[in-house]
Amino acid sequence: MTKPVGEGYETVGKKGFKDLLVWQMAKNLAMRVYRVSESQDLKKDFGLCDQIRRSAVSVASNLAEGDERSSDRDSVRFFYMAKGSVAEVRTQIQIACETGHLRKPEYDSLEAEYEQLAKMIGSLIKVRSQAPSH
Repeated sequence: MTKPVGEGYETVGKKGFKDLLVWQMAKNLAMRVYRVSESQDLKKDFGLCDQIRRSAVSVASNLAEGDERSSDRDSVRFFYMAKGSVAEVRTQIQIACETGHLRKPEYDSLEAEYEQLAKMIGSLIKVRSQAPSH
């Protein structure tokens, strides 16, 4: 299966999914969510903090699993799950901000980056959905 070059999707090298720009961004954002949730009032609300962390990790995990699948159709299914997890994170960080558990500047920054990530995943879905089946 030839993997096309597109927004956030670079030709796979020796590292496989770790070479994907979209995966790198998702992983870095998940790490940032962990750091932010440790340093702010968010950790006081264990349920919300845990859910945000799980959703953030799920984005990168589903991108990795999707890229390792043997068919584009199966890969795209996991990429859609990753995009859904982005929507979860965006909802949860907005709730955290509105309840005073996340500072507005941190929310604005995370929201903008997750919005960009969603667009990158959307581009990846489009490219892989149009890829010829092998």
